[in-house]
Amino acid sequence: MDELKTWLSDPTVRGVVRSATGEVAVFRRPGVVDLYTLLVSRPEFLRDAFVADRAIGRGAAFLLAKGHVREVFAALLSEPAQQALKNAGIPVTCNQLVDNIRNRTDTDICPVEKATLSAATPDEALPLIHDFLKGHHIIP
Repeated sequence: MDELKTWLSDPTVRGVVRSATGEVAVFRRPGVVDLYTLLVSRPEFLRDAFVADRAIGRGAAFLLAKGHVREVFAALLSEPAQQALKNAGIPVTCNQLVDNIRNRTDTDICPVEKATLSAATPDEALPLIHDFLKGHHIIP
C-alpha cells in the first residue's frame, strides 16, 4: 500500500489501483468517473485490488465494495464511506476522517455522496451513480 500512496504525491493523480495480478490503473479525472468506468468495463480488475485515493466518499466506497477490492487507503475519507467499506468487510485507513466529502466549491456535500444517500447497498448505489454521471453528461 505504501507504494500506491506515493503515487498520490503527483498532483495529476487522483487515485491508483493495483490489481491482484499487479497491473496498475491510474485515475486522473475528478470524482468517481474513472472508478465507475473501470468497474463497469473491467470488473475483474478490481477484485482483490489495492486502492489509494485522495478522497473517498460514500459513492466511491460503494463502487469499491461492488468491485470487491481487498484494501483501501484514502487521504480524505468520509464517515459514510468508512461505514460502507466496513459493512463490505474491506479494511480502510485514512489520513483524515470527515463527516462528508464536500463539493469542489465547498458549498455542499459531494454530489455523488448526496446521490447515494438513499442507497443501503452497492447494488442500490450503482444505478444512482450511473444516473448522476449520465445526467451530468460525464458518461454517454
